[in-house]
Amino acid sequence: MITTEQIKELRDKTGISVMQCKKALEESGGDMAKALEVLKKKSQEMAAKKADRAFGAGTIASYVHSSATMGTMVELVAETDFVSGNDEFKALAREIAMHITASNPESPEALLDQPFIKNPEMTIRAMIDGAMQKFGEKIEVARFVRFAVLEK
Repeated sequence: MITTEQIKELRDKTGISVMQCKKALEESGGDMAKALEVLKKKSQEMAAKKADRAFGAGTIASYVHSSATMGTMVELVAETDFVSGNDEFKALAREIAMHITASNPESPEALLDQPFIKNPEMTIRAMIDGAMQKFGEKIEVARFVRFAVLEK
């Protein structure tokens, strides 16, 4: 039997709805690691289903390294201003800007398969797929610009 504590723990780890967490735990027989894999698979499936949706809103986030010698601005887009105005969405955009500052990807496409600097077990694509599952909307890095002192 799945307990409310298990559901709460999974929800705290992922931010995904209680019902999705409960279903994942039931499907995995209460195994937390397997439930995380179930949610990861479902987020990829959900992202694929949303691929043809149109963007209508977004946010710009920036990050400047503590050395003040490099920084990034990133545009993260979503379908509605309801999602793009959400503090968690804005935090995701800032995390991505920080990652870009550190890793200097060549393009938004190259960025997606990079391991996230704060958690190398997760790619930027997986972070975005998880956000799509959580918010129920298509999300994408539209563009970014990275500056470094004396770098051309």
